Amino acid sequence: MVLGDSFSLVNAMLRVSRDLTIDENDIEIGFVRASGPGGQNVNKLATAAQLRFDTRKITLPEDAALRLNRIAGQRMTKEGVIVIHAQRFRTQERNRADAIDRLLEMLREAMVRPIPRRATKPTFGSKQRRLEGKKRRSDIKSKRTTARFDD
Repeated sequence: MVLGDSFSLVNAMLRVSRDLTIDENDIEIGFVRASGPGGQNVNKLATAAQLRFDTRKITLPEDAALRLNRIAGQRMTKEGVIVIHAQRFRTQERNRADAIDRLLEMLREAMVRPIPRRATKPTFGSKQRRLEGKKRRSDIKSKRTTARFDD
């Protein structure tokens, strides 16, 4: 058995959170030519990683799916496929790892439920301090006016 064959038998799972893992085989990564600096190398090698992940392959709670849709924004297609373009580094492997890290971070952020804000009322003391400050400022401004004499 060749090392490459045995390596493909391993079913690698990426842990997003305690409740969610994704199969690494569900992530499609292709390489395209990167833009930007890099000399002649940029015209010859395809180092930029383009990651595609279909969110329909995982089961997300309804609220997490809505948050993921909001977080992904333009990176998510109408079909629910997240497309991440990573070209920060000059090697395929580092760009591949960067794209996977960005996908996992996006999924982790979507899994966190925001803490609802509880409406509070200002305390009596804070109301008093605010009114006292307004009174002080009013006095300062009223003293700026010059006295008028009516003839």
